[in-house]
Amino acid sequence: MYMSKKNVMFIASTGGHLEELLQLAPMFDKYNYHLITEKTKSNMYLKDKYKNKVSYLVYGTKHHMLTYPFKLLFNCFKSLYFYLIYAPDYIITTGVHTAGPMCCIGKLLGSKVIYIETFANMVTKTATGKLIYPISDKFIVQWESMKKLYPDAEVGGWIF
Repeated sequence: MYMSKKNVMFIASTGGHLEELLQLAPMFDKYNYHLITEKTKSNMYLKDKYKNKVSYLVYGTKHHMLTYPFKLLFNCFKSLYFYLIYAPDYIITTGVHTAGPMCCIGKLLGSKVIYIETFANMVTKTATGKLIYPISDKFIVQWESMKKLYPDAEVGGWIF
């Protein structure tokens, strides 16, 4: 009996969160996958490496409070667009703000959400982790110490 591959969306903000997510690249081809991150000069190489399997959101950080709310709102609508186009069965993310809207959209529309809390945090929660923890289907931490903050999390060990 032929089983089709699951649709899996891998999403993360640029920088360290994306680097953590890309550690999962060996498993990409096991799925009908799509990768989403923010568009920056430092990650434009992904278009060549993953061809038509990567899409970009607008880059924006909360350090630019004048433009950030508008970029976040735009990314919410663009996330909905990407969600409807790629229809993921699963959303896997290492965070941060770029992933929040997609996880919320996915949860509302029936996807399973798997969140991997960043390696950088050993004793504090991330803002996105706080948001996604209650709605995630699987919440993975990389440090045993994080179980104190997220009691229902699974310790997955280090991605790196």
